[in-house]
Amino acid sequence: MCEATAFLLKDNEQVKVMEAVDTVEPEDGGVKLISIFGDQKFINGQIHSLSLVDNKIFLKEH
Repeated sequence: MCEATAFLLKDNEQVKVMEAVDTVEPEDGGVKLISIFGDQKFINGQIHSLSLVDNKIFLKEH
């Protein structure tokens, strides 16, 4: 499986915001995450970095 886990970077910590992320879409100044189960979450921020080998998405708030 190639689903990713999304983390929000806050105060030098990685806060997990969603597991099994399948889709990441830009939306109205932020990022919409959609899991393989159809769960959706909006983060008012942007992509900071990706770790493709570790299947991790790092986001930071505006």
